[in-house]
Amino acid sequence: MSSTDPTVPQHPFQRFFTSARPQPTFQWERHQQRDVLIITHPQCQAVFSRQGAQLLHFQPAGQKPWLWCASRWPHVGAIRGGVPVCWPWVGRHPEEGGWPANGWGRLLNWKLIDSREHDEGVSLHWRLCLWDWQADLYAQLGAVMGLRLETQHQDSEPCQFGHALHAYWRVSDVADVALEGLDGVQGYDGINRAVCAQSGGLRLSGGCQRRFDHAGALELQDDNWQRRLSIDTHDSVNTAVWHPGSRPLLGVTGHEAAEFVRVEAASGVGDCLHLAPGQRARLSLQASLVG
Repeated sequence: MSSTDPTVPQHPFQRFFTSARPQPTFQWERHQQRDVLIITHPQCQAVFSRQGAQLLHFQPAGQKPWLWCASRWPHVGAIRGGVPVCWPWVGRHPEEGGWPANGWGRLLNWKLIDSREHDEGVSLHWRLCLWDWQADLYAQLGAVMGLRLETQHQDSEPCQFGHALHAYWRVSDVADVALEGLDGVQGYDGINRAVCAQSGGLRLSGGCQRRFDHAGALELQDDNWQRRLSIDTHDSVNTAVWHPGSRPLLGVTGHEAAEFVRVEAASGVGDCLHLAPGQRARLSLQASLVG
């Protein structure tokens, strides 16, 4: 997993992994005015931000990066890329128009409860307590990537709720990849504002904003890199797929936009979930290399 290997694409955190000296498994650093946790293990490299407990970079040993992250971040606000934790609502708040899109979870600092290394990789546990809510994010990283988000609702009244793991997957070129496993699945097309049904593999070069009634494994095929990633959203109500196409994104250059596609686990989008007092909610996202 040499950082000088020309076949391995560069990423914004490259400098943290270039030292020839032995590095600790877990090391806090400062990057673009955020605290980031650099993880160096024989099985993988990874980077988390304390803000949002956001996994920003993941690269198993001997492979290309699995996640994309913007090279430039705003001074304040959400970081684009990696796996943002959208919590405790997704999109616009159903009642409070002035509250931030996709909730408070990706904007606040989480507490690292536990971090451990083992032969297969690393395990981490992050927590955020906000009012009568508690969110716990568990990560298992090694040859595979696993994230699990658990929420406890401790209020005395029922509440509307939504959560998502908005994963930005790194690809060679969005024009040359396909997402398999959605053939015949019904959904909603946010660009055309109409229901839709997928036929065959989903191509993304022209832009995509679709939410499918699907939970389970999909396959992201990238022939240029001869890579197939299995992406599993089995605990979610929906699998959402997004790419801006030619639409400009603030802080993202044109060539950067061609380097990712977002495939995410989401529940409570559009029709919010309703949690009773004491009820728990769970969402997970897993990825592994096929073949």
